[in-house]
Amino acid sequence: MTTPQRPRLEIEHDSAAGTLRMSGELSIYTVTEAKTAFKNAREIDKIDLQTLNRLDTAGACFLLDVQAKSEAQGQRVEISGAKPEATSLLKTVKSALPQPTAAPITKPFFNRFLERTGRDVAGGVLYLIALTGFLGIFLHRLARALCHPKEFRVTSLVHHCEEVGLRAVPIVALMAFLIGVVLAFQGSTQLRQFGAEVFVVDLIAISVLRELGILLTSIIVAGRTASAFTAAIGSMKMREEIDAMRTLGLDPAMVLFVPRILALLLMLPILGLIADVSGLFGGALMAWIDLGISPEMFATRLVSGTSVNHVMVGLIKAPFFALIIGVVGCHAGMQVESNAESLGRMTSNAVVAAIFAVIVADAIFSIFFASLGI
Repeated sequence: MTTPQRPRLEIEHDSAAGTLRMSGELSIYTVTEAKTAFKNAREIDKIDLQTLNRLDTAGACFLLDVQAKSEAQGQRVEISGAKPEATSLLKTVKSALPQPTAAPITKPFFNRFLERTGRDVAGGVLYLIALTGFLGIFLHRLARALCHPKEFRVTSLVHHCEEVGLRAVPIVALMAFLIGVVLAFQGSTQLRQFGAEVFVVDLIAISVLRELGILLTSIIVAGRTASAFTAAIGSMKMREEIDAMRTLGLDPAMVLFVPRILALLLMLPILGLIADVSGLFGGALMAWIDLGISPEMFATRLVSGTSVNHVMVGLIKAPFFALIIGVVGCHAGMQVESNAESLGRMTSNAVVAAIFAVIVADAIFSIFFASLGI
């Protein structure tokens, strides 16, 4: 049995013309010889491949590497005389080689700060515009449901009212009760120094009825409901169920947005009332235990010293907070992409955005009612 003959590569160096002629085969078996010959040669301006019989990928990489290193040293090496097959291989290998990437230019800190701030502001404005668009979609579909009652899904509304409202009653009532207890305890500690313990009733009533009752209820609902809306709609979008609904001729806004946001509009004022009652009950209990203010005295002081305007101010905020929470949750759900990481990110973003928007809206309402003298 005869062993296959090793490929041969013959190299001729014409120093006068600065040419390196190759004949035979330039392949993975002979590329080491070519590297040695090139190192020993001096002042090479051209590599002649006219008599080269075969060229493979390893040989093409060697020739292109020689060209690149020569250009880096300020010298140009020309490859000439290649056959059409070799020329095509050289082009293919050159296009497949990784291209060096330039090092990123580090901008000054102030420029980077301005750029980041500008991007954040522009992103915030676009986000507000998108939320306004979703609010417009909800109002349009709600008006269409009023004009065409058959398109409205009463069963879905009842289901979401139960999820949003009924199931949130225990946590809302407990939270408000504890807030009333804390206000009464802290208020009595401070007012006792001045002998004005009876004014703790006014402190509890105004704080709970005007601000803390509806605000803390909205924060709890935002954390509980906005995340649920985003997760439900986002998972449907991941499984392409929303695209299937459109294919079947169903409007996702009518089916998904209207029942959820309308359930919030109906249930958040009721939850606010429950929080007010629980907060007053907790405050009255602590005032009775700590200050000896009887329930009858607490009720008398509450009726005589607290205006009904405080209750109305708290309840007026509820529908606006409900719209904010519902629109933010539904919008975030529609932004979910086709991966679980996007679902988790948008769910957390919805909770943060809803709570932040509720607090900002409450501050705006406080300034507005203060300017009106209410």
